Amino acid sequence: MRAFTNRTARKFALLGATATAGLLLSACGTDDPMSGMDHGGTSASATASASASGTAQAGAPGAFNDADVMFAQMMIPHHEQALEMAELADGRAEDPEVKRLVAAVKGAQDPEIAKMRAWLKGWGKPESAGHGSGSGSGHGMSGMMSEQDMKDLAAVKGKAFDRKFAELMIAHHEGAVAMAEDERKDGGNTAAKALADDVVRTQSEEIAALRKILDRL
Repeated sequence: MRAFTNRTARKFALLGATATAGLLLSACGTDDPMSGMDHGGTSASATASASASGTAQAGAPGAFNDADVMFAQMMIPHHEQALEMAELADGRAEDPEVKRLVAAVKGAQDPEIAKMRAWLKGWGKPESAGHGSGSGSGHGMSGMMSEQDMKDLAAVKGKAFDRKFAELMIAHHEGAVAMAEDERKDGGNTAAKALADDVVRTQSEEIAALRKILDRL
């Protein structure tokens, strides 16, 4: 009976030592006592990364390619010149239909410029890629007016302005439509391609209206 009791005591002592060693190893196995626990959520670093990514993509949803970047970089100064031409109509334009089209250009292209700038910022791309901007440049962009074209437009008023404006804006819109057609064909970003669709549709309609104006002036 005494031998059985001694064996039992040694057995419980061994089990106790093993359990103690296990607890010590568990405590020393990590510096973070919360490590390995599933808290039912995303880690703070993963959440921060997702938040930063969402911010970067806020202005440019979806994937993009070089054609999308070029479309935005070229269309911004192209739109800016159209707005310069529209500004010249103040105090110079006479025809009511010309004035209506001027208002349409201002209403559409200013917001589109802001949208494309947001895309480029979201994509981490510069606004300009050396294509030039403003009325005195525009290398590589179809339909851009020369500095002399802009001076000639500013020098006339009334019916002469209406005719000159219509002629120049037709050429300018045709250039924009050509660039938008390239984006529709080669672009990859859904938002950029949707804007290209809008440019083709609205500016083609305005070209047709401007031609009608020329026919009756």
